[in-house]
Amino acid sequence: MKFINDFFKIEEKGSTFRKELLAGLTTFLAMAYILFVNSNVLSVTGMKPGPVFTATAIAAIVGTLIMGIYANYPVALAPGMGMNALFAYTITSASGYNFTWQEALAAVFISGLIFLAISFTGVREKVINAIPQDLKYAVGAGIGLFIAFIGLKGAGIVSYDPYALDKPSNVVPILGDLSSPLVLLAIIGLAITVILYVLKVPAAVFLGIILTSIVGIVWRAILEASGKAALAAGLPLLPDKIIKLPDAPYFGEFIKGFGSYDWGNFESIFTFIIVIFTLLFLDFFDTAGTLVSVGERSGLLDEEGKLKDSGKALAADAVATVVGATVGTSTTTSYVESLSGIEVGGRTGLTAVFVALFFIIALFFSPLLSVVTTSVTAPALIFVGILMSTQLGKVNWNDIAIAIPAFITIIIMPLAYSISTGIAVGFIFYPISMLAAKRYKEVSITMYILSLVFLAYFIVTTIW
Repeated sequence: MKFINDFFKIEEKGSTFRKELLAGLTTFLAMAYILFVNSNVLSVTGMKPGPVFTATAIAAIVGTLIMGIYANYPVALAPGMGMNALFAYTITSASGYNFTWQEALAAVFISGLIFLAISFTGVREKVINAIPQDLKYAVGAGIGLFIAFIGLKGAGIVSYDPYALDKPSNVVPILGDLSSPLVLLAIIGLAITVILYVLKVPAAVFLGIILTSIVGIVWRAILEASGKAALAAGLPLLPDKIIKLPDAPYFGEFIKGFGSYDWGNFESIFTFIIVIFTLLFLDFFDTAGTLVSVGERSGLLDEEGKLKDSGKALAADAVATVVGATVGTSTTTSYVESLSGIEVGGRTGLTAVFVALFFIIALFFSPLLSVVTTSVTAPALIFVGILMSTQLGKVNWNDIAIAIPAFITIIIMPLAYSISTGIAVGFIFYPISMLAAKRYKEVSITMYILSLVFLAYFIVTTIW
């Protein structure tokens, strides 16, 4: 115990072994939903839920252990919400970049290596300072709307007018069939999650998934008993067993992505670079934002308000992304849910070590994936989207030169069904807006370069 105390500086940071254990359990429960939600989201790419479940757990275990042992931060990592949506609904989507999931993993792998390379240099500060804070907030809020829309659409709460499908200009979302048991279950699940969160119940999202699953199982049993088995289709079903050995992850599949990708023309190479940049951008700023939030609450900031050993923490995140891509999952990042553990006393990397141990245990519960259906995970997506969208309030809407590119960034993401397109269009309009306002000196050289790169991308892809 003395070695553990000295290594993690538990007493020095005003904590105890018991507090660290409780904090680890609290953080795990707050973010355990990702095991099921990530498997569900990535399944739309053709990946099987079982291997993704295993890959999600492995990425969380490795990344969180490194964060705890190397950086001594009470921060847990796992494949990120927003990043998995980008992976599934933009990069691999036929309406997006149309990568295979192996090619998308290859892009994630490269972005992780680049992130690792810049984690130990001064580049990270320059990049962070180059992007205006309001645009960072806009990107976060836009991703929130995008994720919420995915949840609403996946649950059937939002649908499309079937009579307008042959007229693309009239294809707009409409309210779904509220008489459908699947839609009603998702609405009930969202209500449960909202109530739990408002009541400040720990691990509200995870508990919401559990309670919604129970409601769905009972509902299915009632429908089948009353001879309405057709209506029960798609509702949660009890698995044959609860515990089993983990499925093999998609280890090394990203290598196939390098071999199958079309490297034969400038447009495809440029597209690959844009995808890598978008992945890197989201991971970088999501991690930075989370670490700053956690640092403020856990005493990890120095006298100048900067994170202590930030390079180590960023490196842990980068390594986790590389490992995640290697075993078959989308970008891994630091989780803001780590704040839940900090609130109960977690102050050192031992908290993260305990989180990793709980993820190891969770590896053996993949049969529960059959219980956690789309209707069960949709409320989690919607609710996480709600939480991310609160960043809308941080944008300076009174400054029209800022408000215009921020709004464009936010609105394009869900309407174009693409996170990267929203970022690109917003980054193009930011210097335009600032130049028109005669505030060109406030725009960094990096932003001018990025806007030109994105503009060139749209021109090239349009011409080709």
